[in-house]
Amino acid sequence: MKLKNFLFATIILASTAVGLNAQSALKRGDALVAQENYKAAIEEYSKVSTNDANSYARAIYNIGVCHYELWQTEEAIIFYKRAIELKYGNYPRASYALGVALEDQGRLAEAKQAYARARNNFAPAIYKLGVLEARSGELSKAADLFRDAASRKGRHVPASHNNLGVMLARLGFLKEAEQSFIVALKESDNRLDDAAYNLNLCRSLMLSTRLRDSEDFRLLNTD
Repeated sequence: MKLKNFLFATIILASTAVGLNAQSALKRGDALVAQENYKAAIEEYSKVSTNDANSYARAIYNIGVCHYELWQTEEAIIFYKRAIELKYGNYPRASYALGVALEDQGRLAEAKQAYARARNNFAPAIYKLGVLEARSGELSKAADLFRDAASRKGRHVPASHNNLGVMLARLGFLKEAEQSFIVALKESDNRLDDAAYNLNLCRSLMLSTRLRDSEDFRLLNTD
């Protein structure tokens, strides 16, 4: 009985040690990322053991981020996909990052799928889906996505309101578009120059009742 208790305690201590080592490696890697020393950060993240499943998945994702920052997009995609697999498909942040990397490569259909996997738990993915729909001419779908993104907290909110305004303007709803641009400016503390430009253009069109210039509205791709 005593031997059994000893072995059980040993397992707990070993597990705790693995967890502490993983956290230490992650912290060292994060510090190196903050210094933009991505190659050294990869070395630290690579030290995380597979015995700590959550930390290992995070380390793999972080390695992907480092490769992306080093302009090694294909390698980043490989690690993002691996991290998602380790979390059984439920890693919204990694799915979003995968979408960004795929979009950089012009693989828009795959990027759309990646964003879609993240959209329920990661609002920026909804925003990115809106951008893709807007660029493919699906204005109503894009408007719905930007409206959804704007309703969720995050730094993407001002850009989401701006892009919603762009969609509404292109659909001919200039009054509603005007309100979206006003909100975009308010949410950005009047720092979003594109929203200010769009608001002025929108008001100009409302006065002239001309719609042929609606393509001049500025759609934002990043938040």
